[in-house]
Amino acid sequence: MPADLPNPSFAARRLPDKPDTIAPDGSEVRVLPALDGGSAAHFRLEPNMVSRAGRHRTVGEIWYILEGRGEMWRRDSVREEVTSLAPGLCLTIPVGTSFQFRAAGDTPLSMFAVTMPPWPGGSDDEWIEVAPCWPVPA
Repeated sequence: MPADLPNPSFAARRLPDKPDTIAPDGSEVRVLPALDGGSAAHFRLEPNMVSRAGRHRTVGEIWYILEGRGEMWRRDSVREEVTSLAPGLCLTIPVGTSFQFRAAGDTPLSMFAVTMPPWPGGSDDEWIEVAPCWPVPA
């Protein structure tokens, strides 16, 4: 690309006050800019809430905890573990890993996440619900 032409992939967006959508797991999603190799989003789960458990068919994610506390359950064909979530923690959810998370205390659980490759827009079958680690309130 010639140096004097603008880069068409430059993007910027402030975190909106209201969610753009609700994720299949039940968390609030605020969509952030994306590139060919990955997409970014902000996820939020209200205090004392539990997400639905699921796994992704084709995308892996990296999560960074911004605010709140809670736990993340992850299981693949080799291992299963529960990780305590607190601000400053970064974790991965590889493709095909079952996961579920929950918020503890009086503060929402707030996370920044990168999805690789980008989340497949318009796809209803990327997320597959699985048996939960924790019961999900009705």
